[in-house]
Order: sequence, then structure tokens, then C-alpha cells
Amino acid sequence: MNHRKSKQREKIVQILRQTRVHPTADWIYETVRKEMPKVSLGTVYRNLNVLIEQGHVQKLSLEGTIDRFEAKITPHYHLICEKCGSVQDFDMPHPGDINMKAQAFCDFRINRHRIDFYGVCKQCQLNDNP
Repeated sequence: MNHRKSKQREKIVQILRQTRVHPTADWIYETVRKEMPKVSLGTVYRNLNVLIEQGHVQKLSLEGTIDRFEAKITPHYHLICEKCGSVQDFDMPHPGDINMKAQAFCDFRINRHRIDFYGVCKQCQLNDNP
């Protein structure tokens, strides 16, 4: 589907590119509203879906949490804290042929994969050890 440019969509991408966190749609909505007070939460969700469809944004559906979004679409992994729920990019070298290796073990054409690492972030570790 072909979508015209919109100021809201451009603002959402700008916000996602400028943040290191992996925000929820509500967080994005509150941030956009600071500059565009008349924007609705529904508009933010619709534009996020368009941006995902266009390949400009990724949705992270993480186990046990609200969906989060990011504009970094190059292959990378995530570190997810099991205590506070924070999500961080993890730029470990990406094994380029992992999809082909996995495909050799099944009757399935693999286009992409996602690996998330779960544990406890540095801040939560510090909080546990006063």
C-alpha cells in the first residue's frame, strides 16, 4: 500500500532514531504530543503500523511485556532485564549465515531470525548489592 508522507510519521521516526530506549506506543504518543498536541493515540498506532509495513520501524513483541518499537532495523540482538524490563541493543557480531545453517535442519525457508538474551541489567545488579 502506498502512503503519503505525514508530519506525524516523520516525527515518530525522528523520535525513535533519537532515543536509545525501546519505547512503548504510549511513550511515543506522549513524546509526539509535546510538539503536536492534537495527535491521538490511534494516529500514533496507525503510523507505527505503516512504518513497520514500510520497513522503517521494528516492533519488539517481548515475552511478558508491552510491545516496544525501534528504528534500528539492521541485524542486532537485545538484552532484556528480567527485573526492571529494560531493553538494550546488543551489538554482538552477527553470524551472517545463521539462517542458512538453520534452514539445513528443516523443511522451511528461513528469511530472518531474532535472538533475545534475558538476564539482569547492571543497574539492577547494583541495586541488589548495596
